[in-house]
Amino acid sequence: MALAINHMEKKTDQKQGDLNKKRDEYQILFELAPCYITVQDKNLRLIRYNREFADKFFPRTGDYCYQAYKGRSERCKVCPVLKTFEDGKPHSSEETGVSKDGTKTYWVVRSAPIKNADGEVVAAMEMSLDMTQMKFLEEAVEKSEKKYQTIFNTIPNPVFVLDGKTLDVLDCNNSVSSVYGFNKNEIVMSSFLNLFEEDEREMYSLEIRSSNNINRVRQIRKDGKTIYVNIRISASEYLGRETLLVTTSDITTRLMAEQQLIQASKMATLGEMATGVAHELNQPLSVIKTSSSFIIKKVRKNETIKEEILRTLAEEIDSHVDRASKIINHMREFGRKSDVKEKKVWINEPLEKALYIFNQQLKLREINVVKELGKDLPPILADPNRLEQVFINLLINSRDAIEEKSSKTDQGGAAKEIFLRTSLKNRMINVEVKDTGTGIPKHILDKIFDPFFTTKKVGKGTGLGLSISYGIIQDYGGSIKVKTSEGEGSTFIIQFPFPGKT
Repeated sequence: MALAINHMEKKTDQKQGDLNKKRDEYQILFELAPCYITVQDKNLRLIRYNREFADKFFPRTGDYCYQAYKGRSERCKVCPVLKTFEDGKPHSSEETGVSKDGTKTYWVVRSAPIKNADGEVVAAMEMSLDMTQMKFLEEAVEKSEKKYQTIFNTIPNPVFVLDGKTLDVLDCNNSVSSVYGFNKNEIVMSSFLNLFEEDEREMYSLEIRSSNNINRVRQIRKDGKTIYVNIRISASEYLGRETLLVTTSDITTRLMAEQQLIQASKMATLGEMATGVAHELNQPLSVIKTSSSFIIKKVRKNETIKEEILRTLAEEIDSHVDRASKIINHMREFGRKSDVKEKKVWINEPLEKALYIFNQQLKLREINVVKELGKDLPPILADPNRLEQVFINLLINSRDAIEEKSSKTDQGGAAKEIFLRTSLKNRMINVEVKDTGTGIPKHILDKIFDPFFTTKKVGKGTGLGLSISYGIIQDYGGSIKVKTSEGEGSTFIIQFPFPGKT
């Protein structure tokens, strides 16, 4: 019997020890939990609280919870603790308050019932997790997002966010509507390629994915009107996916003004060449007139013309009519408005055309042209009509420089030559126009490409030739520079990239 009692006492002591151990463990967990834990009565007075709560708010037992750490004079409108006392179930809420240091604080609150042996709720435990830093971060992100949206939508140029793979529009700013005529709902989730001509979409699909800049692009507005834009592309990320940030600049008005200026320059150039063209046309007209006069004379005398002579006269008339037609058609083609659209051009062709239309001018002034044109050169992307204008402008400048040098009494016997060279160097198409003229003085060398700058006498030049030539060359991704020596001549060097250049 004594052994049994002793065994029971040991068992009881062991259970009590286990209970004490668990109590101590729970007490440690209660004290060291990395959140605020309080135990409250039905009046919301503090019965207990953990170390985290005590270190932060310095409460006293019996304080109301809303006074102790929420900076309130009355209980919260939504109180999970009171709800727990009402239905005996856990509840949660999000609350704000003012900490002891006066800063605004945010909490996520969860309550749980503490019941007695009879199942009655005698207290409630409230656990509060401080979300202040996270809330501040959320507010900062929201503020940053609003700032981004404000900047994004007030950028004066259209901006598109494209899916990097499909080129569908994921987002766009407000400027898209004013430039393209589409509202945001119409263009988002549609393909950016829909803004291009149908037969050009495949080409631009490749260019957009592989280029950073695409200039002088033709696009279509909602109303069907054509506009011209420059496109800038950069890789980005949007909502966790790879995207392309595309910005377009509407250059339609500027381009039309440029076209008008270029056209005016062409008309001035045609006027400049009028004497040479008249002389060039006079030769075939003279042959035609001589041949026709011979035929008329024979007819009036009822004299028979030998078949061989008649054939020769007919062939001469035919060939010189073709020659005159070629000159007239060339002048008409040169005088027409240039197409903004680019196409493949073999550089020797516009250079030869420029020389053909201007050659008579040079012959009349006894200026010799030496051609050293490269063979099998790859094409460039440009408009041949505009390139011809560039070369004519350079030929005019070379002619005038040679004439100026020749007019000086001590330079009367100087060589009068222009050298035209084309070649492929460093994977660039090179064009050189060299003359034996006066050269360019060093003090004006940095001004020669400026609009309306000219050293010629009033009425002899507009000052637009080199400026327009510079702009045309830049439009096609090229560059122009000059090497000169006063009294010896100048060399204009033009370089163009070509499709496929790496």
